[in-house]
Amino acid sequence: MKKIHHVLALLMAALMAIGLMTTAFAEPTIDPAKKTSLSIYKYDITTASAEGAWDTESYVSTGLHDDAVVDKLAKYAIQGVGFTYLRVADVAMSNEMVDGQRKVGVLYGFDNSDRSNAVLSAIGLTAADAHKSENNINYFTSDVLNNNLSVALAANATTIKNALEAAVKNGGVAMTETDATGHTSASEMEQGLYLVVETRVPENVTSTCNPFLISLPMTTVDGSEWNYDVTVYPKNHTGNPDLEKTVREAKNSTGKNTGSLTDIADGYAHTASASIGDTVDYQIISTLPTITSKASSLSEYTYADTLSKGIKYNKNDVVIEFFKDAGCTDKITTWAENSGKFTVGYDDTANTMTIRMTDIGLAEINEAATVYTDSVKRGYSDCTMRVTYAATLTADAKMGDTDNPNEVVLTWKRTNTTYFGTLKDCCHVYTYGIDVLKQFSDNGGNVRNVKFRLHNDSDDCYIIAEQKDGVYYAKGFATKKADTTTFVPNAQGHIVVKGLEDDAYSLTEIATDKGYVLLKEAVKIVIKTAESGQCEKCGTKLLTASATVNGKDVSTTDGNAIVSLTVVNNPGFDLPKTGGYGTWMFTVGGVALLGAAAFIVIRSRKHKNEQ
Repeated sequence: MKKIHHVLALLMAALMAIGLMTTAFAEPTIDPAKKTSLSIYKYDITTASAEGAWDTESYVSTGLHDDAVVDKLAKYAIQGVGFTYLRVADVAMSNEMVDGQRKVGVLYGFDNSDRSNAVLSAIGLTAADAHKSENNINYFTSDVLNNNLSVALAANATTIKNALEAAVKNGGVAMTETDATGHTSASEMEQGLYLVVETRVPENVTSTCNPFLISLPMTTVDGSEWNYDVTVYPKNHTGNPDLEKTVREAKNSTGKNTGSLTDIADGYAHTASASIGDTVDYQIISTLPTITSKASSLSEYTYADTLSKGIKYNKNDVVIEFFKDAGCTDKITTWAENSGKFTVGYDDTANTMTIRMTDIGLAEINEAATVYTDSVKRGYSDCTMRVTYAATLTADAKMGDTDNPNEVVLTWKRTNTTYFGTLKDCCHVYTYGIDVLKQFSDNGGNVRNVKFRLHNDSDDCYIIAEQKDGVYYAKGFATKKADTTTFVPNAQGHIVVKGLEDDAYSLTEIATDKGYVLLKEAVKIVIKTAESGQCEKCGTKLLTASATVNGKDVSTTDGNAIVSLTVVNNPGFDLPKTGGYGTWMFTVGGVALLGAAAFIVIRSRKHKNEQ
């Protein structure tokens, strides 16, 4: 199982503060004729932190390009991130007398447009919070703007992110996506205060960076000069969903309902053994990725499930459930096929089933308010999605070590639909068989007069099979002897039964040829499985089979699938068949009468002699 831990995006407070710093400086006058530029580098803070390349003390934003940062974090660059910027206020020089001293600084003037008011409202500011108001312009200090934005994000990051994302999309300018170095830029920008929001992300970004305000131009850290070409390094947290596919023999088959090896939950495991005709249950477990705002919403979540040729989908039985926990005990909701929240399509030629979330389903995954009340996650973030369906093992199933693999591929996209991620997992179903050679000790007899019955001792049921091209294929079970299949050898004396699971069996001879003695006891056959090797696709342990007949180890053939055994009948006293029963009884009666007459004659003669 592929596991990647998801973490939340953190606000780079220093970055924001620098852009809004009000200070006195050596060059108090901004050159209004100069254009400005903004350069952004995006890095994967999750991986960088895990590998020791980043911590909270690693870098403090100065607004200047830093080759050391670019070189250090180059391998963690994130491609495909889209930013949108919106000019929200003018930059105005402030020259005021405060406590008898002249203070030079910067104020940011917001007009009373809907756009400006939307931004101020999102961070909890009104005209009453302005440093001053003139000519219908409200001027705010950097401290007020910065502090309110930080407090608002800390209180409810998801709501604030969504509100500011919506604000920049109304009149904002989308930057080109970050390239392979994680870089994007915009030039020839008007001076002003800009709101910058991450609006498009690739599949692996779980948490977008917090929206930030940036002053163009801004001062250098020492306040000695204005920086008209600002570079920032906001960070993203990344992660992917998890995926696991498991299988079990269904309860409506033989009642076994357990995996062949380690029981994962309720009988589900990575491997199972089943008889032909049995129903097997599948489950696909996926831990949904973190969703923190509309920018990180999922735009696609699709399963492409493929079964091997010998397993057929039952169809129209897919159910999707959502749980708060990985153990699937704390259920949120259930989706049925007719819910309109997902579609199911089948390709019978490829034996593939595609389960695709619809727009309605994606909206619930992204927006549901039933799970989280905190300020960070939204929708079904980090919840467990469980998909279940059933299929039936057919006569085309492969035998033994050549198992029946069953693969699922998960594809997901976020708001940048150019980029997508995939995960694969698989599970395996095994089936086995027996090859009984019927012989007579004197090389006589007609094997076609021999009949057997096969009982599954593990599940206490009789095997029902159908014959095709001289081979019996198990197709079900019966609880009564009268309903079971009678197995008859072919002309060569063989009874081949395919499609049996790893269980204990009793092979009982119920008829033999005239002049031969029936086997007194049933032949005990035990098929056992054990781990052997690993699946190249998913790394799970595979199975290999061994067998015993009447407690003695025997070899298996045909891909370690078929248990071979020989059954021998010996000649002996043969009781007459139907029509001879009355004759036999008559003969026995005649012999008895003759014996009685002789006894009387002898006794009479003895009596006369005594006289």
